[in-house]
Amino acid sequence: MKVLDNIPIKWDLEEVGKQLRLKEGSSSQARELVVIAEPLIKAKAVYEVSYIDQRGENTVEVNGVTFTSRVLRINLERIERVFPFIITIGKALEDRASSSSDLLRQFYLEALGDMALRSSRRYVEGYLRRHFGLEQLSRMSPGSLKDWPVTEQKPLFSLFGNVKDLIGVTLTESMLMIPRKSISGVFFPTEVKFFSCQLCPRKGCPARKAPYDEMLREKYGLHDE
Repeated sequence: MKVLDNIPIKWDLEEVGKQLRLKEGSSSQARELVVIAEPLIKAKAVYEVSYIDQRGENTVEVNGVTFTSRVLRINLERIERVFPFIITIGKALEDRASSSSDLLRQFYLEALGDMALRSSRRYVEGYLRRHFGLEQLSRMSPGSLKDWPVTEQKPLFSLFGNVKDLIGVTLTESMLMIPRKSISGVFFPTEVKFFSCQLCPRKGCPARKAPYDEMLREKYGLHDE
């Protein structure tokens, strides 16, 4: 098990402006907001080098913990080593946002938190690729698909023991991670990049990373969902 502390956040001021819907040419405003948010971000991650113990029809056992997901099972068909992970940017930024009486400022800080979390995830992915000599990684997260529901957070967290002591993240009874700006899942080597979005027919999703692929969904046997 490995903890990554003080994960660096990369800021692209032009992208910050777009995400925050600032007026074109507002780089100074974007910079000012980053200056406020940056010291409140304490990005950390924990990951585990894990191995597949056995596979069932719609299950896969990782380090003695069973996950139920047809999609995950198929994605790990020819894979023996995977990397479960939990990443957070801490609680200070969301506390600062929620304490503000300015709704626009709340939006800005929340959006910067989302950007910092994505940057942290990219850092961890890059770290794993470099450290383990992997050309490409894909990932799946509990709750990203009906096939792998958010209740699968519980077995995922069980792989790490006391996650609060490790990186300050707790899991509630309703499977919500605290701090909210946290993500979890499993990275796995892949020749063809996989996105859960490809199997999700939801329309108008602002977080979509890849177009819905009905043929791919059928390939995974999700006809009845």
